[in-house]
Amino acid sequence: MPPKFKRHLNDDEVTGSVKSERRNLLEEDSDEEEDFFLRGPSGPRFGPRNDKIRHVQNQVDEVIDVMQENITKVIERGERLDDLQDKSESLSDNATAFSNRAKQLRRHFFWRGCKMKAIIALVAVILLLVIIVPIVLKYHT
Repeated sequence: MPPKFKRHLNDDEVTGSVKSERRNLLEEDSDEEEDFFLRGPSGPRFGPRNDKIRHVQNQVDEVIDVMQENITKVIERGERLDDLQDKSESLSDNATAFSNRAKQLRRHFFWRGCKMKAIIALVAVILLLVIIVPIVLKYHT
């Protein structure tokens, strides 16, 4: 049970609810067998034995509380691991997308650089032709 829903009850609340449940169950049409299971044996109760049972019951209750807390912690840990796995997968997907986009940009700028070099080379050739052709024609004639 998640901690935000867990309510810590004191002994008076628990024993009060148990007594009211028993009273409600016993008010209706009940027979001796049901009374035995709800109330226990109707013989005299001895103090030391009842104390031992109460002590053992308290220990069992403590163990149950500890186990419930452990189960809650395990569930929370599992949820955190699921969140971490989701974030890890998301990060991996983002890294793959980043790598693909980086490759595309690298190719784009490589071809852009090639185009620029080709344009500069063409301009240089045209300039050389503009300068050299008149000089060659002047000396040929």
